[in-house]
Amino acid sequence: MQEVVNRAKELLADGTVARVLGWKAGDLPYNPEPAYFETAEALEDFVYNGFCGANLSKYMIEASKLEGKTLVCLKPCDTYSFNQLIKEHRVDRDKAYIIGVGCKGKLDIERIKKQGIKGIESIEGAEITDAADTLKVHTIYGEKTCAYADAMLERCHVCKGKDHMIYDELIGESKETKDGERFDEVARIEAMSPEEKFAFFQSELSKCIRCNACRNACPACSCRKCVFDSNKFDSSQKANVDTFEEKMFHIIRAFHVAGRCTDCGECSRVCPQGIPLHLFNRKFIKDIDELYGEYQAGEDTESKAPLTNYTFEDAEPSIVGKRG
Repeated sequence: MQEVVNRAKELLADGTVARVLGWKAGDLPYNPEPAYFETAEALEDFVYNGFCGANLSKYMIEASKLEGKTLVCLKPCDTYSFNQLIKEHRVDRDKAYIIGVGCKGKLDIERIKKQGIKGIESIEGAEITDAADTLKVHTIYGEKTCAYADAMLERCHVCKGKDHMIYDELIGESKETKDGERFDEVARIEAMSPEEKFAFFQSELSKCIRCNACRNACPACSCRKCVFDSNKFDSSQKANVDTFEEKMFHIIRAFHVAGRCTDCGECSRVCPQGIPLHLFNRKFIKDIDELYGEYQAGEDTESKAPLTNYTFEDAEPSIVGKRG
């Protein structure tokens, strides 16, 4: 996206920002990775396409400690996370210059592979300026095609909207991608019997290898010291010890981010085992909406979350306990 690169160079040249936080090409055509750029020359490696799903908000926690401002590129959904981090005093708004970049939905390479497309060499149609609805996938077996919508991340199908909640300037247009309801999958699981629910999550969580990718990518997991890294509780090991620990980690983590999770979907996106971890968080969001009134974490930087704002209208524990 040349317009972003050109603007970033201008802001670096006039001293408005000291560095740029964006994405650079990875070792494969579909895995760009977050990166800092400190010179105009370095920005030649800047990329922004449909595979730039990484939420850069969390990187601003450390960037806020550096000298000078950091230009950060945020997609519409990322801005909710940034607002939430401002609210929790984890990032310094004055140390950030936010360029809100357009988004037409982010892509999931696994969804492409599940359509039987293997041996991928390059992909056309993922460029942000390209309005194509079809991806052309060049493979060692020849050219394949894939509908853009069929390759999108789950979170893009239930997108919160294409408006940026916070920014200094906007570059690029967005395209509406929502074609599903946010809580449909949660409702489906709620309708299961207790035995079916247990079996579902037992099956999913048994895949966990305790790599901590979900925790490390989650903007709401911003503690300087995580309880799961404490030797005092002997929970610093990565491998599963028993079936209890694999559940304990994810359930406790979900409770820790309840009321603060913006539903950015990073936990599920980075999970190497494909566990739908966002469903835990989305269940809490659904319950909070129903018990305390609709609330979207990160929509602003001032409002108090329902779980930290006591009112006489709050649901009684007896009501909460009866819920599925």
